[in-house]
Amino acid sequence: MKKVTFGTPEKLTPSYFCKNFNYVETETSYDVSSIRHEKNSRGYKLILPLGNDEQIFGFGLQLNRMNWTGGKATLRVNADPVAATGDSHAPVPFFVSTAGYGIYFDTARCAEFNIGSAMTGTVVENGSQTATSFAELYSYRKPAKGVIAVQIPAADGIDIYIIEGKTITDIVAQYNMLSGGGCNVPDWGLGVFYRCHSYYNQDRVLAMADYFRANDIPCSVIGLEPGWHTHAYSCTYKWNETLFPDHKSMIRTLGEKGFHLNLWEHAFTHPDSPIYDEMGKGCCDFDVWGGRVPDFALPEIRFAFAKYHRENIVDGFLDGFKLDECDGSDLTGGWTFPNLSSFPSGLDGEQYHSLFGTLYMQTMLEALGDKPTLSQVRQAGALCASYPFVLYSDLYDHKDFIRGCVTAGFGGLLWSPEVRHAVSAEDMIRRLQTTVFSPHCLINAFYCEEAPWLPLGCEKEARETLKLREKLLPDLRRAFDEYRDKGIPPVRALVSDYTDDKETYSIDDEYIFCGNMIVCPMVAGEKSRSVYLPEGNWRDFHTGKAVSSGRFTVETDNIPVYVKA
Repeated sequence: MKKVTFGTPEKLTPSYFCKNFNYVETETSYDVSSIRHEKNSRGYKLILPLGNDEQIFGFGLQLNRMNWTGGKATLRVNADPVAATGDSHAPVPFFVSTAGYGIYFDTARCAEFNIGSAMTGTVVENGSQTATSFAELYSYRKPAKGVIAVQIPAADGIDIYIIEGKTITDIVAQYNMLSGGGCNVPDWGLGVFYRCHSYYNQDRVLAMADYFRANDIPCSVIGLEPGWHTHAYSCTYKWNETLFPDHKSMIRTLGEKGFHLNLWEHAFTHPDSPIYDEMGKGCCDFDVWGGRVPDFALPEIRFAFAKYHRENIVDGFLDGFKLDECDGSDLTGGWTFPNLSSFPSGLDGEQYHSLFGTLYMQTMLEALGDKPTLSQVRQAGALCASYPFVLYSDLYDHKDFIRGCVTAGFGGLLWSPEVRHAVSAEDMIRRLQTTVFSPHCLINAFYCEEAPWLPLGCEKEARETLKLREKLLPDLRRAFDEYRDKGIPPVRALVSDYTDDKETYSIDDEYIFCGNMIVCPMVAGEKSRSVYLPEGNWRDFHTGKAVSSGRFTVETDNIPVYVKA
């Protein structure tokens, strides 16, 4: 790994705020002299070489694209990305190449990456001189040798980190170790999480806990949604005594039944909150939902927010938080601060959007103190592997959730294909199958009056599916320990391990799970699917029977999973 500085980089970058940043320089073969760079009217620009057959992956959690060769990615935080533009809950300015290197760009700006741009003088393969059909006219003309053009807005320079490795997994692991390695996850964090209806009262929460135990359905964590606050959107961080007249007793009872507790919140602070005035000493110049936006880049604000939570909320078996609404941007409008806003720390709105999730996670880890956790967050970014939080969202269809499992690992992130609702029993079970074989087994029933499988009449099938998670716990423990110690993601794309196998370059609906399995989820309405297994000795997870490598079609009601010998 080698750090290279161009121009005069900004001070307030992800590495500046990373609590566990650990850069150790090693020898690299990458030709730094091949990188052209300049300050221009829009910021700072770099031009990097791109080989003819080079394939580029990365840029954090991406729901709409895996292979970025020939595309453009603008890395903006966006709660609802609907196209393959680079928008994401968790954009990361880090890409990896099949040519054996990756580059991290240390910036909180909305960096632009043009992958395979044909600059002036580039020789282009045009096929015939004159198109003779619409197909030929509009076909993709691949540059004979393009470049990667990178623009860092409003910057006078940039630090980049060049990482080399035999496989993409090797490269990503080193990137993760740059931020302190992967997160340390407690055993209970590997189990099933269930988030209750938003306005369940204390009795309904305890009744739901009893339901899981009485019906032998695995569950480790109960989550409460906005209703636990006296006011949410913006938040007071005060218990709603109408719904929870004795919340401490409820927490103790949940603990006795073997449950941990997770609480929803966001950082926009309501005027009735006990910390409203204190947050006013360091907050954004724009309010959101009538609440203040704390500047978590200021240590004193982060300390005050954490101290209040630690002394007034973290209690008994409360072991985590769900940090919502930190994934907004100028693209969302109405429920977040704009890019033109400013913060007392010196960050502007554009930078704070990129860093919001990171700084919020740091704050709540301070609130939890030494308590181990696996929590949820709506936004993360660069150098976040060491934080024990999983990304989530409710805005995508099942196939998008699957693609998130594939792409998140490129950026040192964990993604939850959470289950909220389903249109049929088949849809419910297919979604449960995916979340069981994912980093985070999460059922979010925040608007369901009862367990979401009950109205669909598939409780038995749901129980059997969720019990698979218990079977997987030893594999998950081993994989997350490896993530913590070596930075190797527990869930990753096939191309990460099989970088020399060109068949993997376009596979975005299968992923490696716990190092030795390939998971091939199916969605409702699919009676069969195509599966590709790279070279090796494989067996069926469910039957134990040997399976040949290569491409084949499988038809099953179960989720296709294959274990490498």
